[in-house]
Amino acid sequence: MPTAEEKRLELPPVLGILAGGGALPCALIEACQKQGISPFVIAFKGQTDLQTPEGVEHLWVRLGKTGKVIDALRHKGIRDLVMLGHMRRPSLAELKPDLKTLEFFAKEGWKSLGDDGLLRALRRFLEREGFVIHGAQAFMPEFLAPEGQIGSIEPDDLQRCDVARGVEVLKALSDQDVGQAVIVQDGHVLGIEAAEGTDGLIQRCGGLQRKGRGGVLVKLCKDSQDLDLDLPTIGPHTIEMLAQAGLSGVAVHAGKSFVSAIDALRARADEAEVFVIGLDPESFEGAS
Repeated sequence: MPTAEEKRLELPPVLGILAGGGALPCALIEACQKQGISPFVIAFKGQTDLQTPEGVEHLWVRLGKTGKVIDALRHKGIRDLVMLGHMRRPSLAELKPDLKTLEFFAKEGWKSLGDDGLLRALRRFLEREGFVIHGAQAFMPEFLAPEGQIGSIEPDDLQRCDVARGVEVLKALSDQDVGQAVIVQDGHVLGIEAAEGTDGLIQRCGGLQRKGRGGVLVKLCKDSQDLDLDLPTIGPHTIEMLAQAGLSGVAVHAGKSFVSAIDALRARADEAEVFVIGLDPESFEGAS
């Protein structure tokens, strides 16, 4: 097994970060700086948070300007890339694709690809261009969800049964390239994540709940998911959304999900009396 120093020597001196929205790209930038890695951020107009690239070398660009992105990375001598942060999937009309983007669509298609298929196709495209794609967890492993209870609120037997039902549903849908999340209340599936994303799912299902204990959100990797791309993510904002919707807890894939700002998340979950657990879907059991 490589030593910590050997692993450190394997890290690239410069890392290109294709940054979407949310807090994780900022966390990755900070992690790189602590490890002596120079980040170069590609920030996408209408997607990346405005504050994300502040203070580091960066380029703002529209999503459809693939040629400009590749030229900038090559000019900087960058071959190592991470894609991180949520992206709203635009229409072709919004993209206004350049020739390099059109080349990608000609090879891979567009409407036929689900979110995971599109990300895998993008990876293939970038690798053909000579880039190496890394998972953000290689640079910030401390952000991966631990297994077990996070915070002081423990799910009861009925809530654990709802989590187990959510795991069952997501396993069944794993090969269909739909969403990563489901909400269950008293064994009933209230909603499955679709194009609206997790926030939209929570908002949609809040009003569908029956009286009594709130439903639970379960968010997992798909069986065929590329672990270097688009790991499920929760953060304090997720807990705030759950509390506003009257949901009672969330379960995420341990070791295969990111937890952003875990201390703040834990504090908000305890305040809202919302449970948070990391689980292994292969070994998780319902009622204890």
